[in-house]
Amino acid sequence: MAEPDPKSPLLIKRYASRRLYNTETSDYVTLEDIAGFIRSGRQVKIVDLKSGDDLTRQYLLQIIAEHEGRGENVLPIDVLTDLVRSYTTQAQSVVPQFLAASFEMLREGQSKMMENLATFPNPMSSMPGFEALQRQQRLFLKAMAAGWGAAGSSGPEAEDDDAANPRRARKGEEDMDEIRKQLAELQKRISRL
Repeated sequence: MAEPDPKSPLLIKRYASRRLYNTETSDYVTLEDIAGFIRSGRQVKIVDLKSGDDLTRQYLLQIIAEHEGRGENVLPIDVLTDLVRSYTTQAQSVVPQFLAASFEMLREGQSKMMENLATFPNPMSSMPGFEALQRQQRLFLKAMAAGWGAAGSSGPEAEDDDAANPRRARKGEEDMDEIRKQLAELQKRISRL
């Protein structure tokens, strides 16, 4: 059997029983499996077996709703409110293009930042502690690229999330303390130069 082309969309068929069938591996998959395919960079197309209707949008929204429902808040309330408003206003025609362009710009920016960290010689690279700072930047960008999760939340919702998960809050505080410590150390070294 030929190896599937990772650039072509993975075809998932929905049966009348609502079970989702992966046509490449000939097995049933869950929404979490589909989310994993997407996270790994794969395009997915979900169609109804009987009617042939494209159900991809419906299932992607369901995956987002499940993540948001578990407290993995990426979309601030203001953004969700604006999205709801856009369905009843003239903005409906502009919002999809704006969102697509914004996410494309974010992806390109992350990609360029990662390239710059890895390829361009930096005059500060000979300074002691620079590698640690660079490592922290890579970890930050990797975390941002992995989900935008807590970094996208702000205000009371973010505080509620930290209260619900004190271990995550402590870890975040520890990470920030480490970054502050390393920045202070770097500033001392720069001032000595």
